Amino acid sequence: MKRSKRYEKASALIDRFKRYSLDETIDILKQFPKSKFDETVEVHFNLGVDPRKADQQIRNSLILPNGTGKKVTVLVFAEGDKAEEAKAAGADFVGLNDLVQKISKESWLDFDVAIATPNLMGKIGRLGRVLGPRGLMPNPKVGTVTMDVAKAVKESKSGKVTYRIDKFSNLHVPSGKLSFDHQKLKENILSIVRAVLRERPAAVKGQYIKSISVTSTMNPGIKLNISSVVIEAKK
Repeated sequence: MKRSKRYEKASALIDRFKRYSLDETIDILKQFPKSKFDETVEVHFNLGVDPRKADQQIRNSLILPNGTGKKVTVLVFAEGDKAEEAKAAGADFVGLNDLVQKISKESWLDFDVAIATPNLMGKIGRLGRVLGPRGLMPNPKVGTVTMDVAKAVKESKSGKVTYRIDKFSNLHVPSGKLSFDHQKLKENILSIVRAVLRERPAAVKGQYIKSISVTSTMNPGIKLNISSVVIEAKK
């Protein structure tokens, strides 16, 4: 595959045989050729789990200490007092039948997070085929099916990210923007590593984290020294 000159310049800054410390990795990210937009920094894990087994599924959420740097659009399926609570908390779209119709008939998806009260899940269940593949279906495990809609809205707006293992045992988690200073990026990335470590299934007996890499939008990944990053995360 032919790569852009920008990608090739970024690749030249990385020794593909080396495993970097987190501080070294962030320093290299900052040296990558600049794009015309504020790139998202992502952490990629390959885990020693079998996602086909129910007891090795990994899906959860966390609030990044320094936020994501992204303006998050939140939709809430709610009625009555809960709808008013969602609006007061800053939700961008609140409703039920009107939103269900718009999503199902128009394939409208102009939001980043969908939240619902538990009593309405029966009514919005048919949206699973639209929202599910995009990771937008409300789910109690990540806190988006809840009666405390105000808390869920505020968390989503303040930097909550969700993650889910794919069929290749990979996790891809956004950790902020490239414009963040070194320390803020480091704190966010370490919080993600801690969260993934806590998710280790009891059934996994061998190596749990097989690789960790960090990259920014449209740039090559930088492989981290797993041991050193885990030690830092556990401090």
